[in-house]
Amino acid sequence: MIHRRAFLGGLTAAAMAESPAAAGLPRKVIVGTAMQPFWVKHPGLTRRLEELTGLVDRMAEMAKRTHGRHLDLAVLPETSISGEAGGDAFEVAVGYDGPVADAFARTAQKHGCYIVAASYFREPGTGRRCSNAAVLIDRQGARVGTYRKVHLVVAADGKTMEGGSEPGREFPVFDCDFGKLGLQICYDMEFDPGWRALAAKGAELIAWPTQSPQTAQPAARAAANRAWIVSSTWRHNASLFEPTGKIAAQIKPPDSILVHELDLSYLILPWSPKLKNGKALEQIYGSRIGYRYYEDEDLGLFWSNDPKTPIREMAAALGLRQTHEELDRVREAYRKAGLPGH
Repeated sequence: MIHRRAFLGGLTAAAMAESPAAAGLPRKVIVGTAMQPFWVKHPGLTRRLEELTGLVDRMAEMAKRTHGRHLDLAVLPETSISGEAGGDAFEVAVGYDGPVADAFARTAQKHGCYIVAASYFREPGTGRRCSNAAVLIDRQGARVGTYRKVHLVVAADGKTMEGGSEPGREFPVFDCDFGKLGLQICYDMEFDPGWRALAAKGAELIAWPTQSPQTAQPAARAAANRAWIVSSTWRHNASLFEPTGKIAAQIKPPDSILVHELDLSYLILPWSPKLKNGKALEQIYGSRIGYRYYEDEDLGLFWSNDPKTPIREMAAALGLRQTHEELDRVREAYRKAGLPGH
């Protein structure tokens, strides 16, 4: 396996390498996300959990209405259970076990979906310790694991981080039944270590609960990591970023939820005369192939809608090279020519 290493500002040869899953059959995943502000007086835990599970209910209903099947993953915004830290994060933090676990377990079981739920969570048996964290719940309602935000916002005086929260130390990747899921939270977007770690562990889809609605950096991270990124935000937009770096789908006010189907088995194909901006494959395979081609980027994202035929076979039938394959071919010519840096 060739690991993908991400860095902002360019792609290494390894980063351009495809996921091994790209050679496989279609893997459709229906992802739901939300955009809702939480700069309001906290209504109490019971009411807040009703609000958040209600968002998942709406995503699940939209998935069935628009795609004819159940939701696979619902991502909720950063600290949406607890609200903001204020001066003392522990005072607003909640425990996961009890009402929080019960509410999300019921909702996950009801819809047969994974849920990413985010809050300031108290760390049991540690005194006044808490973290800004996101919990992954599986389709049966069990807690798969927790990601604790590593890059907390630092106070202006440099003495505390997010009201006294404890930073995380690890970047886990979770094996879901649809693929490998990574997590980052808000300010993690600004720093390379988490993205490098997730790429090295093969994360294919990264959930990013956040207060920030930014799009330029997530787009660059998605392209560099060759991974899907889904943001769940407090304001302006929540977006689903393709491995091309393009936005595949986006919520803007007054909408508050988004549901989108993606495929984790895909190819990125660069411009070539044979491809004809995707029309050459479409002429052969018709609706058995799906794609979005971007003339402004001279590349496109391609996937198979045929459960028996991988997208790689479709591209190979026309002798089409993937982006990383074409770049490898060109780099080899540069090395032979003795060009600097190659």
